[in-house]
Amino acid sequence: MSNVKYEEEFILNSRGVKVFTCRWLPQHCESKAMIFLCHGYAMDSSASMKETGIRLAKAGFAAYGIDYEGHGKSEGLDGLVSCFDDLVGDCSDHFTRICEIEENRKKMRILMGVSMGGAVVLLLHRKKPEYWDGAVLVAPLCKLADGMKPNAVVNGVLTMLGYCIPTWKIIPTNQDIVDLAFRNPRVRKEVRENPYCYKGKPRLQTGIQLMKISIELEKRLQEVKLPFLVVHGEDDKVTDPSASKLLYHSASSSDKTLKLYPGMWHDLLYGELLENMEIVFLDIIKWLDEKFGSVSRLEREQNK
Repeated sequence: MSNVKYEEEFILNSRGVKVFTCRWLPQHCESKAMIFLCHGYAMDSSASMKETGIRLAKAGFAAYGIDYEGHGKSEGLDGLVSCFDDLVGDCSDHFTRICEIEENRKKMRILMGVSMGGAVVLLLHRKKPEYWDGAVLVAPLCKLADGMKPNAVVNGVLTMLGYCIPTWKIIPTNQDIVDLAFRNPRVRKEVRENPYCYKGKPRLQTGIQLMKISIELEKRLQEVKLPFLVVHGEDDKVTDPSASKLLYHSASSSDKTLKLYPGMWHDLLYGELLENMEIVFLDIIKWLDEKFGSVSRLEREQNK
């Protein structure tokens, strides 16, 4: 990492909760653009997004991460998403603060999200439709895979219980999410040994929030207008590849790209086999370079 500068910082969110943030910056050159990283459910930035941050910084991009409240090194009850709007608001506040630093105002702003982080990206775009210049969506949560959903009766009961026992770990799951998401056995071991990754059953309110947001996103995909690249493994058992196809075909964006990878699993940037990760990262960095590698926001505005 000699040519990559890594920094960490704790900040307070709007509710007074201490939140962990980090950044990977090119060491010896000005960054081409800013990439804002949104990690997946139960994960963290400093470990699960480390490879992404390093590769982006080596390619000349500044990458910024944040651990959601209740995730990673941030404060909050482990694995709890009590309100998705608050989570999105924290990301929006932090990322916007970085963008508005004087030296950053001319740089392009790209959002990048993995799994649940893909949902965060889509909601950040909806919150400020003209603010973000592009997005990379990795196996985004637009719709839960059928195997991950509780049946209608169970879902109804859980929703009612959510008012009484929101933090209880009682969401039924058919399989260990670590086994489903990460193809590389070494990464599975790392995740299980990482104290900042939540491994328990989903908390009731978290499950309700994820279900609610996935249903809402699926209904409003036509509102997506920014340029985006969506990548998805065809053997993903956590988020449905057909949802990425639906996003691609439904979005109003005039500049959109879909890449599906036969045989690949859910986590393409951390949990896949190394040779597969190389393929995906090459595609992502090539897309970023072509779209944002040599243009500033000022130049883009002048060319409109």
